[in-house]
Amino acid sequence: MKSWPYPRVAAHRGGGTLAPENTLAGLRVGASFGHKLVEFDAKLSADNVAFLLHDDTVERTSNGRGAAARMRYAELAALDAGSWRDARFAGEPMPTLAQVAACCRELGLAANVEIKPCTGRDVETGRIVGAETARLWQAENEGQVGMPPLLSSFSYAALEAARESAPDLPRGLLFEHVPADWREQTAALDCVSLHASHRHLDEALVKRIKSAGLFILAYTVNDLDRARQLASWGVDTVCTDRIDLIGPYALDA
Repeated sequence: MKSWPYPRVAAHRGGGTLAPENTLAGLRVGASFGHKLVEFDAKLSADNVAFLLHDDTVERTSNGRGAAARMRYAELAALDAGSWRDARFAGEPMPTLAQVAACCRELGLAANVEIKPCTGRDVETGRIVGAETARLWQAENEGQVGMPPLLSSFSYAALEAARESAPDLPRGLLFEHVPADWREQTAALDCVSLHASHRHLDEALVKRIKSAGLFILAYTVNDLDRARQLASWGVDTVCTDRIDLIGPYALDA
């Protein structure tokens, strides 16, 4: 991938803070503000169904309790993952990656699929989510040339497994603090991008990363002035919860 085909702004977990995260409702809210790139978290149920959830447990974002890795998808799908955000989202389920792919296709959304393995399931999750993403988005890619789903993860092992199962999909390695060996890690995984917390980025570091031939996605940027500063340094995309404040074209030249 010689150029960065993705929009300058990504809607964090679909609808940012305006909708329940990692749901189809969230994707629709992101799209309703005109966003064309959504980021979301994918992991595995106990029966190896790829579905959307950020945490290892379901308490924070649903009416259920327990570890997601111990629940079959049928149990997860029965939970209410919307009411915690607002009553109007009552009954919103945790969608499968397949449902999300169909929704992205319907809404014309590009996707940053963050592989978010439960503890101890890094390789398995990377392998399955990578392969599923490649399969599910194949038809979409035919209609949106140059906008393949972007795989990312904080887990080196998960992203390495995804490279094996989906070698043709672009990859980005996630960090909070960019480590000293970022060049070696991203090169070993054939990454096209480095994703990092904006709080630990400065202009000199951005310049070094860009000079290495990598694109940069910064998260989670909720201040418009900060987003513009990052863009001026060369950051290619910012991921935001404030999808209303930082619009889809806010950083376009």
